[in-house]
Amino acid sequence: MKCEVFDTYVTRPDGQLMHFDVLVPTGTAPETALAYGQVYLAAVGVTDSQVTAERCRFCHVEQATPEAAQAIARQGYFIVAMEGCPPAIA
Repeated sequence: MKCEVFDTYVTRPDGQLMHFDVLVPTGTAPETALAYGQVYLAAVGVTDSQVTAERCRFCHVEQATPEAAQAIARQGYFIVAMEGCPPAIA
């Protein structure tokens, strides 16, 4: 499946920069990608930061990996954590 990639940057309360991608099905509204980014922040315990349109931008379309495709089918999105991202809270 093809997915849209939203390149996302968030500054954590401790000042460290988080960089992650939000992968969503093609045709998903940018506002929905923003909302999924906010859900991810809550999952990793970064509740004092906000995902904004200026820092969550459509980047490109790519073929989803099997893992990403499964997550997108199950929950509507997949996160690729890249820099400064804490592990998810169990």
